[in-house]
Amino acid sequence: MSITQPDLTRINTFIFDVDGVLTDGFLYVFADGEQVRAFNIKDGFAIKHAIRQGYRVAIISGKNEPGVRNRLEDLGIEDIFLGIEDKVDTFEDYLYMQGIHPATVAYMGDDMPDLEVMQRCGLRACPADAADDIKEISTYIAVKDGGRGAVRELIEKIMKAQDTW
Repeated sequence: MSITQPDLTRINTFIFDVDGVLTDGFLYVFADGEQVRAFNIKDGFAIKHAIRQGYRVAIISGKNEPGVRNRLEDLGIEDIFLGIEDKVDTFEDYLYMQGIHPATVAYMGDDMPDLEVMQRCGLRACPADAADDIKEISTYIAVKDGGRGAVRELIEKIMKAQDTW
């Protein structure tokens, strides 16, 4: 599937889930209980580039891990919402506080906790390996899997459409 919405050039905000989107969905647990995730460097480059070009980038995730927050902050993301049970309330509060219209938001999620919030966005995107229910409502299904460049793919397509890549 490709991005075909006429308002693609109006996207000014990217919102991402973490597990299964920015990571491959695998969780490595060490004997001491430490949990580790792998992030894609190319996704990170695209996020940094989007921020430098003036796009808003936010994270809404159900998990709350210090290592994840550190990685997101290293990328320059300021709007980080971790440990969120109700993504819709956080999404709506964020848009209200920032004066963002939902039609200008591209949200990438991969599983059921993202479903309701995705339905409120201008562009609903998911990685290739997202849950079937998420794929069914998505406007854009990436060629790449979560944690394997899906975020970069989405950001690059939108920015190229706006001549900002």
